[in-house]
Amino acid sequence: MSVTWADRLPHPVVRPLVTRYVGYAQEDVTLAVHRGLPSRHVTLVISLAGPVRMGGRSLQALVGGLHTSAVLIRQDRVQEGIQLELDPLGVRTLFGVTAAELSGEVADLACFGLGWLPERLRSLPAWEQRFALLDDVLAARAVTPVAPPPELGEAWRRLRSADGRVRVADLAAEVGWSRRHLGERFRAELGLAPKQAARVLRFERAGRLLRQGRTDLAALAAECGFYDQAHLTNEWRALAGCTPGTWIAEELPFLQDQGAEVARS
Repeated sequence: MSVTWADRLPHPVVRPLVTRYVGYAQEDVTLAVHRGLPSRHVTLVISLAGPVRMGGRSLQALVGGLHTSAVLIRQDRVQEGIQLELDPLGVRTLFGVTAAELSGEVADLACFGLGWLPERLRSLPAWEQRFALLDDVLAARAVTPVAPPPELGEAWRRLRSADGRVRVADLAAEVGWSRRHLGERFRAELGLAPKQAARVLRFERAGRLLRQGRTDLAALAAECGFYDQAHLTNEWRALAGCTPGTWIAEELPFLQDQGAEVARS
C-alpha cells in the first residue's frame, strides 16, 4: 500500500477550536473496513476522492461527534482527503450546535453551510493551499467565539491533560462545582458524562502507545490507568469492537506511517 501524509497546525486564530489538519492519500488499500475509534476530538472528514461510506450512508464530508463505540467505515482502494481534529468545546463556534448534539452521530457537512468545501479543496493542487483555505474558512467562523463556562473548559482541559486518569470528584472540587453539577454541564455540552469521557481518554492513550510499538499489554494497562490487562482488553472490546491483539493485526500496519504524528498530538 502506498501512503502519504501531510499535517499542519491551524492558524493561531483557529487553533483554540481545531487541534490539527491531516491530509492523506492512499493507494492499493486492502483493508476493506476501517474502525473509526473513539477519541477526544469531534472529527471532520472531507474526502477528495469517493464519498465516505458508513452505516448505509455515503457522504463527501462529515462531522462525527464524540462516541463510545467504533464506527465502521468501508474503504476504497484509492483514498484522498483531509481530517480535522476539532475540540468539542469549539464546535458551537464553528457549527452553531453543541458537541452534545453530535454525540454518537455523523452529520453531513452540508448541513452547516459548507457543502461546497470538498470541491473547492479538490481544485487546489497542494496540501499547503488546502490548509490555507481551511484557515480562511474557519477563521471567519471564529471571529465571534461562543465559549462555555470557564469551569467547564478547565475541567475538560484537566481531564485531557491527565488522559482520563483523574477522579470525577476531584475534578469537580478543582473547578468548584458539585459532582452532580459538573456531570450535568459536561453532558449537556459534550454529550458524554465526565466518567465516559475519562474512559475514552484512557482508551485513546492506550491506542497511541500501541501505535508506538508498546505491545506489552500488562505494562500498558498499568500506565494508562486500567486495573489490569483483563480490564484493558474488556475496554477495547467495548470501545473498539475487538481485542487489542486483533486491532494490532488488522489495523496497525495501515497506521504506522502516521504513528509519529498521532503520538505527537
